[in-house]
Formats: sequence, structure tokens, C-alpha cells
Amino acid sequence: MQKNINIQNKKARFQYEILETYTAGIVLTGTEIKSIRMSKASIAESFCEFNERGELFVVNMYIEEYMYGTHYNHKPRSTRKLLLNKKELRSLHKNVKNSGLTIVPLRLFINEKGLAKLSIALAKGKKMHDKRETIKDRDNKRDLDRVKKSFR
Repeated sequence: MQKNINIQNKKARFQYEILETYTAGIVLTGTEIKSIRMSKASIAESFCEFNERGELFVVNMYIEEYMYGTHYNHKPRSTRKLLLNKKELRSLHKNVKNSGLTIVPLRLFINEKGLAKLSIALAKGKKMHDKRETIKDRDNKRDLDRVKKSFR
């Protein structure tokens, strides 16, 4: 296999408060998995939603067209089905429907068997003051690390 593929959604942890995380499989075509193995994918603006049959799909996930693909190539921004257990799907669907929470993808990776997996999270949107607090905590940690480094 190639290098370790780890595509992250850096905005998700800043914009949302993560409550629970799950690892889901993705239904992909041949050219999609080849593009992912070449790290030609992005989950920055994607989200997950349920259809009327209770199946979970990731929407707006970008997978670049495979450069060596022919007319069998995939669409870059199509919806892709996520694979989870029924119990997990029911739990997620109930939380999204009743509590107003959302499901966001955090990380796209290839496991040791060579399968593409998507780490998703049940999340609650942060308010503006929460985001400011996160920025302030990050700056304070950076300043503290600088002070510690100067004393060494």
C-alpha cells in the first residue's frame, strides 16, 4: 500500500462541539477509491444527512476525478452512502431529529485492510462566544509553551 492517507476537516472542531464519534464505511466506485488513495479528496464543507428510508449519506464531499479514468469516471461532488450498524443509525437519527444536532465528518482515512473509512461526529453548533473562547485558549496555550521553552 501507499502512504498513510489522513484527510481531516479542520473547521469542524472549531465550529462544532463534538459529542460522540463513529467510524463509518463509505460506498465508493473504483475511480473514487483510487483518487482517495492519491489524497485527492476534501471533506471541508461536507455534512451528513438521512434520506426518507433512514440511510445515512455524506453530502458535498469532494473527490477529484481520477486522472487516468475514462468515461467511467465519477462525479466529484455526488452524495455517498455511509455504512453503520442499525443500532448506531437509529441512535443518530433520533438525536438529529429530536435534539437538533448535526452530523459532521471529521476524518477520511484508509484502514489497514485498504478500505476507506469516514470518522463522523454527532455535533452541536458553537455560538460566537464559544468560538472566541476557543481562540483565546489556543493563544494562551501557545504563549505558555513559549514561556516554558525559554526557561529550558
